[in-house]
Amino acid sequence: MKYVVMLGDGMADYPDERLGGKTVLEAADIPNMDFLAQNGAVGLAKTVPDGMKPGSDVANLSAMGYDPKTCYTGRSPLEAVSMGIKLDDTDVTFRCNLVTLSDTENYEDAQMVDYSAGEISSAEAEQLISALNAELETDDIKLYAGVSYRHCLVLKNAKTGGSHTPPHDISLRPIKGRLPQGENSELLISMMKRSREILRDHPVNKKRIAEGKNPANSCWFWGEGTKPSVPSFKEKYGLSGAVISAVDLVKGIGLCAGNKCITVAGATGNYDTNFSGKARAALEFLKSGGDYAYIHVEAPDECGHHNDPRHKIESVEAIDRDILGYLLPRLKEMDESFSILLMPDHPTPLKLMTHVSDPVPFALYRSDKRLAPNAPVYSEKAAKETGLYVPQACELTSRMIDK
Repeated sequence: MKYVVMLGDGMADYPDERLGGKTVLEAADIPNMDFLAQNGAVGLAKTVPDGMKPGSDVANLSAMGYDPKTCYTGRSPLEAVSMGIKLDDTDVTFRCNLVTLSDTENYEDAQMVDYSAGEISSAEAEQLISALNAELETDDIKLYAGVSYRHCLVLKNAKTGGSHTPPHDISLRPIKGRLPQGENSELLISMMKRSREILRDHPVNKKRIAEGKNPANSCWFWGEGTKPSVPSFKEKYGLSGAVISAVDLVKGIGLCAGNKCITVAGATGNYDTNFSGKARAALEFLKSGGDYAYIHVEAPDECGHHNDPRHKIESVEAIDRDILGYLLPRLKEMDESFSILLMPDHPTPLKLMTHVSDPVPFALYRSDKRLAPNAPVYSEKAAKETGLYVPQACELTSRMIDK
């Protein structure tokens, strides 16, 4: 048996008047997702346990078959692992976004103009992180460059206990009252303020402004965590797995679980990503003897954060057409049965521009037997109407493999 998880990050949504009162899934042309719903078990699953924040870290752990309540130690350490950062038990890590803040005399009076600094390129960001390290790095403080706007801060010999706000939760809103609080907050705020001084006149930002792009004019620290502890996927489920994603967070979960991480050329973490390349990589892995492919596509989530219905619909349709539409017929040609689990990690409603912890619609299909209850289409409403509810989404992996 071969197994595929098709994870459309943030693709679940709320009805939107711009879409005629439909959700993105209802408005999109998704015949392959509908096929899975018509021939597989459809329902709602809770990916975010009560008391935990609806981040992609917690939700993707659930979707990959892990209970976040037992193994979650924070978001940033998972990203750090993917970036090849060796962590000690006394290290504390933080996600470092390069963001665009409004230009105000007092830092605290600024507004979060853009949590991604205009989806800054990795090459530009690397220059900025290097400039920040030149001024801020010490024996106990170091920044590491990642992908696009997503980077990592490591504090040596530190403690956890702070409170932090994800920048995508306050898009176009004042940052006052959302700065770090508690443990390490004085240091983090001072670094954020200093970063704006360092980055304001950097050549990269001058060029971006001249080109009409948002400058990366500040750091924003969040996602505190410590060295992760995720059990082996092979030992837990008896399967050799691979993760295909452009996002360090998801790759980090895969690496912590002992799975292979496959890099796909042109995978960007946005709607211009290489959808078909991810499908080809998954099929090649399965054909070469692998058992389980976790395909993660960040694009719908990014479009949700930017309140961009057109590109969110196009992203969901590309998942349907270029990934599922490619895989389904080719998996059927193989001399082995297969299963596909289709789901988001969490909803990212367009009108809210951030994550929510609502249960997500899933469709679980197996080629060797018909599962139930079925649904006429794949959507939030159709999934709810089946009456099937999985209170712990991490159980879906066991159901998928009949373990």
